[in-house]
Amino acid sequence: MFSATSVVNNPHKISRILWGAALLTLPVTSFRWFPFLGEGTLVRPLAMYPLAVLIPLLLILAWRGKTKLNWSGALIPLGVLVLFMVAATSFGALIDPIPLRGQTYSGRAIRALATLFIGIAFFIAALWMNKDEDDFRFTVKWLFAGLCLDLAWSGLQAVTFYTGLLEKEMVTHWQRAFSMRELVRTNRISGLAYEPAWLAGQFATTFIPFLFAAVLTNFRITRLKWLEPVLLALSLLVVLATYSRGGLITTIAAAGLTFLFMGRDVTRSVWNWFISGFRGRVLEMAFRIGIIVAIIGAFAGTFLFLSQKNFFRRLWETDAQSLSEYIVDINAGARGAYSAGALSAFEEYPWAGVGLGASGFYIYPNLPDWSLTTVPEIAKQLSPENRLYPNPKNLYVRLLAETGLIGFFLFAAFQFYILGDILSLLRRRESWARFAAVAGIFAWFAITFYNFTQDSLTTPNLWIIPGILVGLAATSGDSLTDSGQGVALQNKEIK
Repeated sequence: MFSATSVVNNPHKISRILWGAALLTLPVTSFRWFPFLGEGTLVRPLAMYPLAVLIPLLLILAWRGKTKLNWSGALIPLGVLVLFMVAATSFGALIDPIPLRGQTYSGRAIRALATLFIGIAFFIAALWMNKDEDDFRFTVKWLFAGLCLDLAWSGLQAVTFYTGLLEKEMVTHWQRAFSMRELVRTNRISGLAYEPAWLAGQFATTFIPFLFAAVLTNFRITRLKWLEPVLLALSLLVVLATYSRGGLITTIAAAGLTFLFMGRDVTRSVWNWFISGFRGRVLEMAFRIGIIVAIIGAFAGTFLFLSQKNFFRRLWETDAQSLSEYIVDINAGARGAYSAGALSAFEEYPWAGVGLGASGFYIYPNLPDWSLTTVPEIAKQLSPENRLYPNPKNLYVRLLAETGLIGFFLFAAFQFYILGDILSLLRRRESWARFAAVAGIFAWFAITFYNFTQDSLTTPNLWIIPGILVGLAATSGDSLTDSGQGVALQNKEIK
């Protein structure tokens, strides 16, 4: 334990405490107590408080020569992307759409740029606080600490919903003490996030990647060998309890693709172990058959559990005659309508878009005809009494509408640069680096799918894991270069 005096006199320890606090509070995405924000601002990461102190502290330490900050090549495509977004937003002011429900273009643009820089703050902090294996282990441990808090609160909600041991009204008061939202009335687990879909996305993009990688690579952050498998099992149960279709699809797709590309050795060894049992004693054969039965039972139980909710059953129980009817039947009509309305802005201004934050001005006038009569949420939104500003519900659609093709491809270039940095960690012949790379690949796939279901640039999920991996790749590249130069010098001396 550090004494108060030693902490104050050691800025490096202070920065670590602040970074650990940011990771610990990461699950709280809609913190109630933020000044100068209206009720309509739902993305309110509690982690912004420690980050607001951490980043200036790191800059001061770097200016005084007491620390060295990571500078990655990924900052170049990110910088180009940000500059273009600012330029596109400036050009969008020339279009100046008609104000909508008290919202003006300038107000939405300032708000959108602010959310963009908040998201980038998470990326920069993760980049600067992860230089080597020691930093990385510290980061993952505190991520797991935040995960444990999230699991505990999710368990409390499950006890409230399904046992009656706790009164729902009382737990709602507890949750409203820090969150913008009360407990979900449909008994879906939302954890410390605003809603169940946010919680499922958070697990898929932030926590499960490291847990999955730990199991796949057999690498452990602590001496507790059982910790990661247990946390992975509990996390998957929570994702199931959210009943979030997008979260489940994201998790399954990311896990499948990661296992396909990075799990070949595991597949080969498991297959060899499995078939060897059928050449031996009857007991070994029965054990392997029992495993097959257990896996089939787990999938069947999951299917039966999810089918309890009507909006899950609608995925396969439908008599829709067209794609639009199917979208409405599965309760995705509003999302589809918002995205279709936002794409009209892209069709009108395909190259540079209408400016960051301005796609909502084009949604209501361009809603598809089928949504006006078949989607109750759309009818509610169109009511004169409603004051909500619409959004596309899809980050890729939002980028096309607000920054055009140029902004969309710059964003894609930034994402693929991150993927390249993640893959570069595989060149290091160290177990922790492979563990980090596998987690990064899982997170990259998960974020790619997750962006189809959300449109906020503030969400820490999009920035934290990429920032961590880019920071490690930056220093890994330096060490590999230094190592190569050393070998070259030795060869030269020998000659």
